[in-house]
Amino acid sequence: MKNVDPSTSNFVYSQVVLNFISSSCSLQYQQLTGIYDSATNAQISVALPLQAPIAAVSPFSPLVNHARFIPSAVASMSQTKPSAVLFVCLGNICRSPAAEAVFTDLVRKRGLESRFKIDSAGTIGFHEGNPADSRMRAAGKRRGLEVTSISRPIRPSDFREFDLILAMDMQNREDILSAYERWRSKESLPEDAPKKVKLMCSYCTKHSEAEVPDPYYGGPQGFEKVLDLLEDACESLLNTFMAENSNTSTS
Repeated sequence: MKNVDPSTSNFVYSQVVLNFISSSCSLQYQQLTGIYDSATNAQISVALPLQAPIAAVSPFSPLVNHARFIPSAVASMSQTKPSAVLFVCLGNICRSPAAEAVFTDLVRKRGLESRFKIDSAGTIGFHEGNPADSRMRAAGKRRGLEVTSISRPIRPSDFREFDLILAMDMQNREDILSAYERWRSKESLPEDAPKKVKLMCSYCTKHSEAEVPDPYYGGPQGFEKVLDLLEDACESLLNTFMAENSNTSTS
């Protein structure tokens, strides 16, 4: 290429675009740089050569003006930010780790791992660093679930990083909102963060319970009940996310 200063940003930009298209999308490149008759699909203009001068990729060139012809291989490079979901209970050793496991399993089965960021936490840090309760892990394993999370308390950054914070019961929800009010006086947190906090059972469609009960002081049936509620709520939650995403992409 002659009479071109390689240090200019236009040169770097054009080389990146043209090299990518020439190596992996040669056919689409012809569509990208040519103007097509919509009725006959016949190419009217001649495609830009691979060694085109810099002027060919100016803001007024076919390469820019016909961006609607960019192939899906290029468009897919711009990934949508994953939806971030945080499940919260008291100590993060029974209910919220189970919710994390149930939702993760559903997401994995649908091949949607890249679409979600999933985590769990507790409103207190008493069990921080510990694995989930052995009884919950055993109950999950009987259903083919791996409850692997390590307990941690909720933190201020969660209000920035997560799109939805699901509390297992009313007290958890109140504690989460109280923590938000304490922390917002010390650091910048999103004004709409309280709207992210919802009850887990608000997504249930097969059960009428308003809360996921704490099974810690009960017997095995308590852990099974928790999983029943979580499987119901998590399935509805995932369907809700997918429906909202579908509506957004078609609008």
